[in-house]
Amino acid sequence: MFVDSHCHLDRLSDQTHGGDIAATLGAARAAHVSQFLAVSVTLEDMPQLAAIARAHHDVAISAGLHPLYSVEHEPSVADIKEAAEQYGAVAIGETGLDYHYRDSVPVEIQHERFRRHLIAAQELGLPVIIHTREAKEETLALLREYSDPRVGGVLHCFTEDLAMAREAVRLGFYISLSGIITFRNAASLRDLAGQLPLDRLLIETDSPYLAPVPYRGKPNEPAWVVEVAECIATQRGISVDEVAMQTAANFYQLFRAAAPDAPEHVKQGLANAGLL
Repeated sequence: MFVDSHCHLDRLSDQTHGGDIAATLGAARAAHVSQFLAVSVTLEDMPQLAAIARAHHDVAISAGLHPLYSVEHEPSVADIKEAAEQYGAVAIGETGLDYHYRDSVPVEIQHERFRRHLIAAQELGLPVIIHTREAKEETLALLREYSDPRVGGVLHCFTEDLAMAREAVRLGFYISLSGIITFRNAASLRDLAGQLPLDRLLIETDSPYLAPVPYRGKPNEPAWVVEVAECIATQRGISVDEVAMQTAANFYQLFRAAAPDAPEHVKQGLANAGLL
């Protein structure tokens, strides 16, 4: 069984099962994907995300504002907390810093937005989902100052270097790998996948973006998280089942609020492992 730890179910392409969320999730379940974290990119998304979660027991949601989205009103710490509590979010984010597209939202706004999300996560005791690109030192500095290592979080769709990944792990964070690791030019990421502790890895699609090989060029979908797991298994010389089960356990260890809705066999396995 696999977990897609980061997807955008409210932003599916019309080309993905006709834009039908139920059909998309059905295809993923048929591929043995049994849990989904639908991630917020604006607080205005929350009602739609909550409706998806209510309709599908295996979907959990987060609450946050992406670093590259421009909004008229910057949410306060109280706004972020209120959205998370009102809609039953299991995490805060995605949030973070993106210097590759720094013209989209000025760096100083990204920093203040990120800081508020980290404070909200700390005050709620919820893990935080981090988007970081070309902002290594600044991201780590804010995590050192404002994140709670007892709660932690994840650096999602990770594309930075091994040194950053190791420091994030030291700070209590997980590293999530996406379909990017299947790309021909991603040898350094595949190497990273083989060097980090397996008990600190998550897998994701970031769908509808970043479809893995052999589906590049198509809108991504949660069923294809299996391709990510297979790539990691090949890199590490272990079975895909081992990758699936360990990354699922990691997911529930981090996103504990999602665990009550896990399938019974998953909850029993987590209980046996001392994770519930």
